[in-house]
Amino acid sequence: MVSVKLKFRPLTINGKEGSLYYQVIYKRVVRQIATHYKIMQDEWNKESETLRIIDNDERYSYLQSIQRRIQWDKKRLMKIIDCFVNSGYDFSADSIIDTYYNEINDITLFSFIEKLILKLQKNGQVRTSETYNCTLNSFKRFRCGNDLYFVELDSDLLMSYEYFLKSEGLSLNTISFYMRKLRAIYNRAVEEGLTEQNNLFKKVYTSSEKTVKRAIPLKLIKQLKYLDLSYSTAKAFARDMFLFSFYTRGMSFVDIAYLQKKDLKNGILNYRRKKTGQRLYVRWEPCMQEIIEKYASESSSTYLLNIIKDNKNDSRKQYLNALTLINRSLKSIGKLIGLDKPLSMYVARHSWASIAKTEGISLSVISESMGHDSESTTQIYLASIDSSIIDKANQKIIKLI
Repeated sequence: MVSVKLKFRPLTINGKEGSLYYQVIYKRVVRQIATHYKIMQDEWNKESETLRIIDNDERYSYLQSIQRRIQWDKKRLMKIIDCFVNSGYDFSADSIIDTYYNEINDITLFSFIEKLILKLQKNGQVRTSETYNCTLNSFKRFRCGNDLYFVELDSDLLMSYEYFLKSEGLSLNTISFYMRKLRAIYNRAVEEGLTEQNNLFKKVYTSSEKTVKRAIPLKLIKQLKYLDLSYSTAKAFARDMFLFSFYTRGMSFVDIAYLQKKDLKNGILNYRRKKTGQRLYVRWEPCMQEIIEKYASESSSTYLLNIIKDNKNDSRKQYLNALTLINRSLKSIGKLIGLDKPLSMYVARHSWASIAKTEGISLSVISESMGHDSESTTQIYLASIDSSIIDKANQKIIKLI
């Protein structure tokens, strides 16, 4: 029979907090597990070996938090003991203690997220791993690098984190992004039995608000096309990538960067969207060919454009670096043409859709053209559309500039 008891070690100095620890006894061997939980001597009930928690006391919340951690610790200890007992193998008090200390490093929030990120990277879920890493770094800043156990994560802490994000000047949508990622991580921990589901995210913002319109009008697209940027190779390249995205019905930059030479055949660009996996077909137009000829990749490269230049190094890192530089240049170009909001590659996608709508192209054609198969609620009732209709719609828009 294994005995697990909570014990209190008071300090000899009056008015100072003492320490709580667990006593594990098995086969008359006594071992101790230290904790970082501190309480005052009058907060300990020696007879029942429990905390003495008084309602409305100024330390009520603090003691309640410790009580929750104690319950979780004991639950984990009993689970370890049950595993040893059910295994049928010999074990000792030291075995229990060693297993407890080994496991305790696995259930802190930071360490769990880090292991989750590595698992996602191994499974090829690079984008998700990046968003989790971004969330981890944000929460680490909030905590000043101090890790915590899942039992320490509560509604009050999350509300403090939300206030911290607001103090950094982040928008509600960005705050929601961090909270939703943190909630997904928390739910994974619940699934793995590392914590209990306590619905902690009820009081923090996890919705989304309507974003500011990112599209720019046709006249600014024209102005951008004919803007003299011969003085800056970087700006000219950024402008041409923006136009290429617009010409190809708002193709995302990640898809542009990863276009293969084999994707262009018989006057049709055939590619699969990285985000949704949907296959799209775009009729090749002279304006697209002009840009390809300016920025064609090396003959030995499999890529259509000279964005990912080294097949041996991390292609995603090359794409992200290129996107950062392009968006930086586009922001500068936006100021040149008098934009009151940042110009970016994503604006090309919004602009194509907005101009298409203005020109009377139906919502169903726009949705199909942009590959909104799993992104737009409108796609729930949309049927597949003849590609020639989409090509004609795109030709109509290209001719406008």
